[in-house]
This record gives sequence, structure tokens and C-alpha cells, in this order.
Amino acid sequence: MTLRKSWLAAASAAALLSACATPVEPPAPVAQGPAQPAPVRPKPTFGTFGFDTAGMDRSVAPGEDFFEYANGTWVRTTEIPADRSSFNSFTAIAETAAQRTREIIEQSAQSNQGGEARKIGDFYASFMDEARIEQLGAAPLKPALDRIAAIRTRTDLSRALGGSIRADVDALNATDFYTPNLFGLWVAEDLDDTSKYRPYLMQGGLGMPDREYYLGSGARYAELRKAYQTHVARMLTLAGYPNPEAAAARVLALETAIARTHWTVDQTADITKANNVWTRAELARKAPGIDWDAFLQAAGLADQPRFGAWQDSAIAGAARLVGSQPVQAWRDYLAFRTVEDAAPFLSKAFDDEHFAFNGTALSGTPQQRERWKRGVDVTSVALGEAVGRIYVERHFPAERKAQVEAMAKNVLTAFGQRIDRIDWMTPETKARAKAKLANFRVYVGYPNRWRDYSGLEVVRGDAYGNHVRADLFEYRRNLAKLGGPVDREEWFMTPQTVNALFAPSQNSIIFPAAILEPTFFDPAADPAVNYGAIGGVIGHEVSHGFDDLGAQFDEQGNLKNWWTPQDLAQFKARTKKLAEQYSAYQVFPDLKLNGEQVLGENIADVAGLAAAYDAWKLSLGGQEAPVLDGFTGDQRFFLGWAQNYRSKFREASLRRAVVTGVHSPGQWRAYTVRNQDPWYGAFDVQPGQGLYLAPADRVRIW
Repeated sequence: MTLRKSWLAAASAAALLSACATPVEPPAPVAQGPAQPAPVRPKPTFGTFGFDTAGMDRSVAPGEDFFEYANGTWVRTTEIPADRSSFNSFTAIAETAAQRTREIIEQSAQSNQGGEARKIGDFYASFMDEARIEQLGAAPLKPALDRIAAIRTRTDLSRALGGSIRADVDALNATDFYTPNLFGLWVAEDLDDTSKYRPYLMQGGLGMPDREYYLGSGARYAELRKAYQTHVARMLTLAGYPNPEAAAARVLALETAIARTHWTVDQTADITKANNVWTRAELARKAPGIDWDAFLQAAGLADQPRFGAWQDSAIAGAARLVGSQPVQAWRDYLAFRTVEDAAPFLSKAFDDEHFAFNGTALSGTPQQRERWKRGVDVTSVALGEAVGRIYVERHFPAERKAQVEAMAKNVLTAFGQRIDRIDWMTPETKARAKAKLANFRVYVGYPNRWRDYSGLEVVRGDAYGNHVRADLFEYRRNLAKLGGPVDREEWFMTPQTVNALFAPSQNSIIFPAAILEPTFFDPAADPAVNYGAIGGVIGHEVSHGFDDLGAQFDEQGNLKNWWTPQDLAQFKARTKKLAEQYSAYQVFPDLKLNGEQVLGENIADVAGLAAAYDAWKLSLGGQEAPVLDGFTGDQRFFLGWAQNYRSKFREASLRRAVVTGVHSPGQWRAYTVRNQDPWYGAFDVQPGQGLYLAPADRVRIW
């Protein structure tokens, strides 16, 4: 299904028409032009009910293209900032959160306070001290590069690889599958017994976003691979590494070999395939090539008896490469990985080259973000909850928390009633579903307990060293969980993060303070819009507990089947229908959505929006919603949903999102409405219109 393309920025008709028919290809690298002034984005003109009516395009029939109807004028009049690869409702709110966070951090940098405030200030001030960073040049890299140069044996190499592993992946809560290190560590509840933690090893080691960038056919991929090799050589040259061109060729060859071992995104999301447990002794038998004694000792994991091998064949494949590829290639690889990780904290030459490839070539972003914005980001990563604690004190009133908690209660009630009304599910499975729903935990705004950063050393004037120590501090925080009691209230996002999540092993849903802002939530807005917007997000996260992944976890968060065979078959048939619906969407002439890859998020959208609609009706207490500014309550509800997902992309960014992402891009999330019966009546959608689905073709899962 092909619809309008106004959400795509800077993609000429010629570029779209000349695309190849079958390969999935990212665009060729884009030359970085001179910095442009920040675009002036039109300020939303909200109606009396909290929706940006001026951003609509009422010349488009809702049934033809609901995204265009709700957001078309906004898309046409909004310019993507030069320092971004896309712009959407999330990034608009994130800009507000970043300004607020900047005030907190800069005040900390200027104050004479001690404790966490001092660490916040020193971390940020060090990153912002460009004169000091320029003075140091490449010197901060020397100790690490000297250690890499000293690698001579497979044991040395295994030790170095073990020392590089970090807790930078999260397979379930944040669906973050990427790490540039050979492996990533995820410490989380044991899938089979959530009363204890398990360390999971996950595939990694690629400098580009996904295996397709190395293995995909077509001119665009070939150009990116050439640009990547050039980038590797330039970074090694800046670091003073010997024979950088030859080293870059070896790095690309090695990463290509690693890519051949990798699982795809949808394979990685297959929880039953990923639930592999290897004992300590089995590591050497199932993944020979690495000296696992040396690796685990360096990683601080030597005393662990069992490991989760998430992508088991990829882990074994990487281990074989450690044992078979020349040590020199691995030295080159580790040297580049060190320089690439350090670049944002080093002198301008490193930083500019890092952005030229990672920002412009990969995502089409013309301009580097202002340094203060990057400083806010890296400080929030290093000391997230310390910053978040001040953030909620200043910007998240108790009344807002109470209002959202009340909405969440209504959504949970509505979801339970929807379970009761399912006509294809047996009472036995319904009872288990209701038991799981009753065990949900809802966290709004901020955690009940704050993290302690007293063990993190921050040195003013040492930007790169602070980054290294913060990464290691977070890694050791995760290691410390192993063998201890499970924290069922752990947060996996900071309060200043504009996002939300469901944690399957905890049966918990988390809504940080920063997302609870207009357009997602406005305390003064009409309830219909709020329920369509943040209510839809709440419903989405609740529904994750019952999507293709979440439905495999029981009420205690254990990976355990609780379905009768006939009910499970019905469920899979319905989800297959949704995957097929989304696989029909044509993003570019040569690229469709992968319905299986984005299935879990789309199930959550379909079921979550339906639950949010019912929750809004519950909130009315039997009364009819008034007509406001000529819009009925039902219309305002669905407009609130569509406004959530207003978005605009550069072509490179959209292609990357489709190839690597587990979410459908915003326009296609807005089209969730075509599976909702009330939407048809609200907007008089008729057969023959672009989004119309016959009742039998609408997907209903929960």
C-alpha cells in the first residue's frame, strides 16, 4: 500500500524513481554543507481542546490518509532542524526537556555544592571545555592504544575483548540490540525464574548499524562500505596509528565476517530462539576460539556458573573469528573501536570526522548538534538519575502524577473488560490473562528509590576519562546485581527521557516525567485528546504484556506458556494477519515495512488504542462527550492519537529506521486507526477510500 510522501524531507522524485526494485539500500553518503541557521518551526495553534488544528490538512479525507488529514499542514510547514535526521512529537518534547536539563546541569557546574550536584557540574563542564580538549589532542587515547599494541597471543586478545564488554544492550525492556563491542552484557531476570538474575551475552562488534550494511547488495550499500573504510582510515590517522589505510581494509573485512554471523532483527526478537543457557564449562565447547578463562576474568564474570547466549550461533561465530583471524586484524579493530568511542570527547578533528560518517553519511544529518545539547546528553547518560531527581523536583508536580495514574487505572480496567469480551478465547486462558493483568505495576514520573553515584569518580578537565569511568561504573552496577535479590522496581529510563516502556520480567510499565507533556499529555486539555495521546501510550505499554513477545510471559514474569493450544493458534493467526497488513506498506519503491520485525509494537498499538478508547468512555461515567470546535469526542480521541505520531524524516534516516527498527515509523503508527471500529463512524470512512478495511479484515487481538 503506497500513500503520500510529505513526511519525507529532501527526497526528490528522481531519487525515489531511480531506486532499485528489490534490495533494501540506505542512501549514498551526503556531503556535509555549511551550517544553516536553525529553522523556524510554526508554533502549534491548539484549539480549545488541546489539539493543533492549524497543523491539519482538511482538504484530505480522513479515510484516504488519516495521517495527512491530522498532520499534513504541520508536515509541509515544518523543517527538520539541520542537526537532526528526523523530527517528530517525541523530539519536540525532548527539546523542552533538554532546555530544562541544561539549566539544571549548568547551575550545577557554576555552583559550589558538593556531592552529586558537583559531579553533574564537573562532568558537563569538562565536556564543554573545548580549549582543554584541544590542548590534549590525541593524548587521552595513548594508554588504551598502548595496551592494544601489546596484544600478542589469543589469550591477550581474549583478555582485551573481555575488558571491553559493557552493559550497553537490553533485549526486552528497551529493545536495544546494538553494541559496537564484540559482545554486549545484559544483566536481567532469568527468563525461566525471575527470582534471580542471569547475565546474557548478546552479539555485537559492528561499526555500522546492522548486518545489512555489510552484506546488502546495491550501489548505496557499496558506497557506504567504501565511505566507512575511508572513515576508519581517517580516524586511525588522527590517532597516529601506523599504516591506517591497510588497517582500515582489515577492519572492514573483519567486521564483514562478524556481520555474516549475526542474527537479523526479527530473529533476535524471537524469545524462544534466544533463551539459550550455557554453563561456564559449555562456553569453551560451544564457542571455541576465545580463551574464556581470560575473557571472563577481564569482564568480571569469572565466578558466574550460567550465561544466557542470546544469539547463540552469532556468539559461537564471533568466537571462531577470534580464534582464526590474524591477531593484527584484531589489534586494528580494537584500536579503531577505541578511537571511535572516544571521538565525541576528543578534539574537533576527531569529533568532526565521527559526525561526518555517523551523522551525515549514515543518517543524512547535515549539521552537528550544538555542543551544549551533546553535553546535556552525555551528562544524562553518566548521571541520569542524579539529574532526574532535580528535574522532577522542578518540573513534575504531584497533581500531574496523580492524574496520569488515574488514567492508567482506567486503561487497566478497560483492558480487563476487553479480555472478558473476547469471543475466541477459552475461560482457562482468560483467567490466566486476567491474573497477569492484576499483577501489573505502574510507575509514573520517577523511581521510588534513586541510584547512588557516590562511587563514580568525576574529574574536572578530564572529559574522556569521565566518559570511560562512567561507562565502567554502569557496567559494575550491573555486575553487582548478580547473586543478589531482584529489584522489582528498577527503572530502565531516566525521568528526563521522552519515552515509555514495558518490562516483561517485572510486569511493570514505566512513564518518565518528561513524556508527560503536551502533546502527549496536557493537564488542561480535553480528556478525549489526552486519552487518545498518552492514554494510547499507556494502552500500548499495557498491551506489550500481551503482544507476540509479552504473551509468552506469565503473571510472575517467567517465560512460561499459559495458553491452551487452540487459543494460541487463534492468537497467532490474528497476529499473522497484522504482520501481513504492515508488510504491504510501501515506504519507498524499493523498500517495504517488514511486518514481522515491527509486529510486537504494532500489536501494542492496535490493542492499546482500543483499550485507551474504552478507558476514555469509562472516564465519562455514562455521559456523552461534548462537541468542541466542531469536533465530536470520538474525533478528538483519534486526532490525539494521530498527533502523537506526526513526524518527518530525511531519506537516509527513514531507510535506517525501516531496516533496523522494531517500531513502524510515525505515519504508519497513525494508520493503526483503520483497525478500530469507532474510527469509521467518527469520520464517516467508506468503502473505496484508501484506508478502509472491511470489518472482517480489521485486526482485533485483545
